[in-house]
Amino acid sequence: MNSGFVYIMSNYSRNALYIGTTSHLAERVLQHRCGEFGGFTSKYKCKYLLYFEDLNSIIVAIEREKQLKRWRREWKYNLIKSVNPGVIDLTPSIVDYKSLRSFDEINGTTNRS
Repeated sequence: MNSGFVYIMSNYSRNALYIGTTSHLAERVLQHRCGEFGGFTSKYKCKYLLYFEDLNSIIVAIEREKQLKRWRREWKYNLIKSVNPGVIDLTPSIVDYKSLRSFDEINGTTNRS
C-alpha cells in the first residue's frame, strides 16, 4: 500500500489554514502554489507548507486529516509550532530549491502573492 501525507498549508499572513491529504506531497504543494485548485486554497492564497506527516497509507492519512479538521485552531497552531517553531514555509525542504525557484518564476508566484 502506498504511503500518504496529511499536510497544512497557509497564506502569507498565516491567518488561514488548509488541511489536506495526498500520496505525492511535493507535487500537491506545487499545485497549491500555482492555484490549480479552486475554492479555499485559491481564494485565501494558501501557498505555504507549514506542516506535514508521512503516514503508512493514504487511508491513515485521510483519517488523520479528519481528526485534525475537528481540532480547534489553537491546537492546530500548537501542532505546527511543535515541529516548525518559526512557522516558516517548509516547501524548500521537500522540493529542490532550483526547481522551486524556476516554478515560481514561471507561474508568477512570489512570497507575498
